[in-house]
Amino acid sequence: MVTAVRWMSALPLSRALPQPYLQLAVVAVVVGAALAGALSSPWGRYSGGHLNPAVTFGLWLTGAFPGRRVPAYFAAQLTGSVAGTGLARLVWGPVLGDRMAYAAVEPAPSCSSAMLFSVEAVSTGAVLSVTLLLMSRRAWTRWIPLARPAATAVVMIALGTLTGGSANPARQFGPALWAHRPGDWSHLWLYLVAPLAGAALTGGVARYQAFRPVHPPKSDGGQSRERRSETGR
Repeated sequence: MVTAVRWMSALPLSRALPQPYLQLAVVAVVVGAALAGALSSPWGRYSGGHLNPAVTFGLWLTGAFPGRRVPAYFAAQLTGSVAGTGLARLVWGPVLGDRMAYAAVEPAPSCSSAMLFSVEAVSTGAVLSVTLLLMSRRAWTRWIPLARPAATAVVMIALGTLTGGSANPARQFGPALWAHRPGDWSHLWLYLVAPLAGAALTGGVARYQAFRPVHPPKSDGGQSRERRSETGR
C-alpha cells in the first residue's frame, strides 16, 4: 500500500493522472493484486490470509474461526502494519513522511465523525459478506483469493475521496503511528473501531441465520417430527 501510494504520488504519474479517482483506481489495482498474491501464497493458504483484524473478528463471531487464535492474529496484523510502513520508509526514504504522511488516510472535510464511522463499518461489512458468501459453498471457496481483494479495491475506489476507503484497522494503524499527525490521532479510534463494528454486525447476522431454529407447520403431523429430527442431525 505505502509503496503504491509513493509511486502514484511521483511527479510523472501524478501529472499523467491528475484526477483523484484515476489515482485511486491505480492504487486499488496494485493493492488488490498484492492482496491476491498474498492470499494465494503458501503462507496465505496456511494462515487463512486474513490480513484484516475485522475479518478475523467477524469469522470468529460466526464460529468459523477459533477464538483462542484471535489475539495472536490481531497482534500479527497490527505489528505487520507498523513493520511494513517502517520498511517502506527504510526503502524509499524521508519522502514518505514529508509528502505522503506514510499513506495515512483521513476523511474529507465534509465527512463527519458519524458518517466516517458508518461508512467504514458498512464497507467492512460488505467485504466480510463477500467472504462469508463464498465460504457458504465449498466449490466457491477457491474464488476467495480473487473476490476479497476485488471487493477491497472497489471500496478504495468508491470511498477513497470520502473516508480513504480503509475498511481495515491494520491499514490505518501503522501509517498513523508513523505519520504522527494530530488529525490522524483524532480519527484513529474511528478507523479502528468502525470496521470491527461492521464485522460484528455482519458476523452476528450470519451466525443467527446459520443457527436460526426451524419451526415446521403444526398441521403436517408426523412429517413435522421427521423434519425436526433431520434438522437436529
